[in-house]
Amino acid sequence: MHSVWRLLVLLGLLALSSALHKPHQPGLAKTHKDRKSALARIIAQGLMKHDTEGRIQNIHLLDSLNASGQMAPGMVGWLIGSMSLHHHQESSANITKAQLDYGGIQMSFHKEWFTANISLGFDIDLRLPFNNHIIKTHERMNLSVEFWLEKDEFGRRDLVIGKCHVEPRSVHTTFLTEAIPPKVNPFLRNFRDNLEKVIPHLIESQVCPLIDEILRQLDVKLLKSLMEQDIAHELNQL
Repeated sequence: MHSVWRLLVLLGLLALSSALHKPHQPGLAKTHKDRKSALARIIAQGLMKHDTEGRIQNIHLLDSLNASGQMAPGMVGWLIGSMSLHHHQESSANITKAQLDYGGIQMSFHKEWFTANISLGFDIDLRLPFNNHIIKTHERMNLSVEFWLEKDEFGRRDLVIGKCHVEPRSVHTTFLTEAIPPKVNPFLRNFRDNLEKVIPHLIESQVCPLIDEILRQLDVKLLKSLMEQDIAHELNQL
């Protein structure tokens, strides 16, 4: 059985290596360098298979901000209060250039308790309605997911997936557009503050269910074997 597990892992890693060399996929420039963790590679392979970057770019950001109540007194209060409905419909906020640092997935562990940390970023093109001006921002953040194997009363191990969340302090917004009209600055500060409250939940809603699915597709014995390999590798590095 151990040989079967090793074969499955090898096939998965070979598939990942092939996927990483496809030039048309965005966000893969940094994916070759992490040779430390088979688990990290399997998570990366699964996230690429599910087109996680494409899912992030398809988030309807303005709708999400509006539904969350984070728009007023920011975008809704500022735009609708001073623009016609026709102009308001011309505003937009689109996520572009989403990148997950697949090769930078960091695994940490304590006994059979693992944490995976994933760094990701994307740009936002914010189109203002009154002059069709586009303000570009860049967002960076880290997502962390905990999982472990837990024994039941009969000594059998089950996978338990704990907290999966974007670290609030890791969320950073950078304005890439230099020529910003002064009258827009107060609105942009409000927009940035509201954005940093909403973005973590939006990213969690896209990425966390995928990680859950990826890990639960693994046989528990295979997962335990991969964990043991990661632990042995780390101990050999000490």
